[in-house]
Amino acid sequence: MKSGHVILSHGLESGPNATKVTRLAGVAEALGWSTERPDYGQLRDPQARIQLLLARCAAVTAQPVVLVGSSMGAYISAIATLRVAIHGVFLLAPPVGWPGAEALEIRCAKVCLIHGWDDELIPADSVYQFARPRKLPLQLLPDDHRLSASVDDICASFKQFLQECVSDD
Repeated sequence: MKSGHVILSHGLESGPNATKVTRLAGVAEALGWSTERPDYGQLRDPQARIQLLLARCAAVTAQPVVLVGSSMGAYISAIATLRVAIHGVFLLAPPVGWPGAEALEIRCAKVCLIHGWDDELIPADSVYQFARPRKLPLQLLPDDHRLSASVDDICASFKQFLQECVSDD
């Protein structure tokens, strides 16, 4: 089976060894994809994180490239799709309508959004209002911002997403 490269971006208060990105990296690797999890821990500024992600994208030689992000990691992954060609983007708890930041937008062939109904930071309604006019696939799960209770479901969705990414070519 053809595979590519996955770059997984953690959230603001998280790290490259966090449960979700670690489990998702394992899913990708089991399917033969190479993965990396940049450490954005010292970078609080979204623009600095975007620049690091873009540098990592530029260094990738395997194709297709898929970006995965959670919360601020979802934000920087989405913005990166506006600046470099990415085959797929898998976003968890995307922060739509983030005050003072560049408006969230996505330019990508393959997209999946996953959000918690009970997200205490980003209302599910705002993510739905973002996804609806763009006709983006959106999964709403009975969970909060961290999506900790839904990791198994997210991993199953990610496995299917990666399989669809390679079958589309």
